Amino acid sequence: MKNHSLLKIVILVLMTLSFFSCSTIPHGAIAVTPFHKTKYLGKWYEIARLDFRFERNLNNTTANYSLNKNGTIKVDNQGYNYKKKEWAQAIGKAKFASDENVAMLKVSFFGPFYSGYNVIALDEDYQYALVAGESLKYLWILSRNPTIPEDIKQKYLKIAESIGYNTADLIWVEHK
Repeated sequence: MKNHSLLKIVILVLMTLSFFSCSTIPHGAIAVTPFHKTKYLGKWYEIARLDFRFERNLNNTTANYSLNKNGTIKVDNQGYNYKKKEWAQAIGKAKFASDENVAMLKVSFFGPFYSGYNVIALDEDYQYALVAGESLKYLWILSRNPTIPEDIKQKYLKIAESIGYNTADLIWVEHK
């Protein structure tokens, strides 16, 4: 009887964890469709972000996306911690929340825990991207180069603001 109760608790905990690890997108944000995974792979420079603890004090931040053998996407994030004067790296994986034609992904750096990664604006040449996390706490502007044209920057800021992001809180990343 005791083992049966323990099994119920384990199942309940696993169901709760899977619920909280689901990919989500902020209200009003729409993921890019059609999305071409292979065109998105490669190196991206982080131009701006809303600060959060895993990237705090980082500059020269980049993300490199490549395919894993199992079809998931390898995520290799790197940045220079200017306070500690050392490089930081986090390697994780991403998978599509549903259809690979829709730029709604789930990213994990910590085992079974996933967070939303939603490409909500992308130019046709896959040179610039606006990425929303699962809530209005997470936002990134990415570029294939360490800089971004002013017109693209302004366009992406307007999109983010229309969803409800406070773009005044963005940290503009230095690349040296």
